[in-house]
Amino acid sequence: MATFYNQATLSYNGIVTDSNVTEGEIVGALEVAKTAISTSYRQGDTIAYAVSILNSSESTTGGVTLADSLGSYEVGGVTYRPLDYLDGSVRLFIGGTLVAPPTVSTEGVLTFSGISIPANTSAILIYQATVNDTAPLAVGSQITNTVTVSGSCEDVIASATVPVREETSLTIAKAISPEAVSCGEEISYTFIIQNTGNTAADETAGVSVRDVFTPILNGISVRLNGQPFPATSYTYDTATGAFVTTAGEITVPAATYTQDPLSGAVTLTPGVAVLTVTGTV
Repeated sequence: MATFYNQATLSYNGIVTDSNVTEGEIVGALEVAKTAISTSYRQGDTIAYAVSILNSSESTTGGVTLADSLGSYEVGGVTYRPLDYLDGSVRLFIGGTLVAPPTVSTEGVLTFSGISIPANTSAILIYQATVNDTAPLAVGSQITNTVTVSGSCEDVIASATVPVREETSLTIAKAISPEAVSCGEEISYTFIIQNTGNTAADETAGVSVRDVFTPILNGISVRLNGQPFPATSYTYDTATGAFVTTAGEITVPAATYTQDPLSGAVTLTPGVAVLTVTGTV
């Protein structure tokens, strides 16, 4: 709804006088609501959206058009769109019945056009979009996707906001040096733990590295990120070669993110922890 005002002016014999101010209200025939069928996102995810449009008038509203912002946001005067429409995903229901899909355009903003909604009837538009590499990924980020519906006297707007998924995501890789060793010589195993998530693996994550060294290592020393790792933070069975770090003694920082100012692409740099175990065979 929108309120409007109007005033007239009367001129005669060089005299100007104003009328009273009239007030009116445009009662929109269309009402819109938008819902994201996802509770969070990460890069590469697909998000489904549902847009519900109610025509509460007593006549058919034709030529209805939806313009979708694809989550556009601005940084330094540059606009980025973190969502890409999934081609062919749109479905249109009129009064609960599946009908032919609307005309779709992805030039600039995403638009759906050519929709006709009978009197006192709802239309539901369902479509999907993928999260591209311009989507913000740091903790607290979100994608707010807005749709503007035209076709009545007044445009109506609805938005749906999806927060970034806050998670820890760890991988581990193991290296050996040297690869060839003689009996009685020293060897090192290096464990590289990477976190591609946006939250740190702190003490509560209970990170623990387990391994069984074959052949068994003697007189081991352990370092974490280049610093001595205390013997109280792991156990080692010299009879079996079983090595286990105490849960929570290893922490891994969250990934960090940088955004290219031209393309808007977000680059992820994993957080890393490096554990090294050295002994003789």
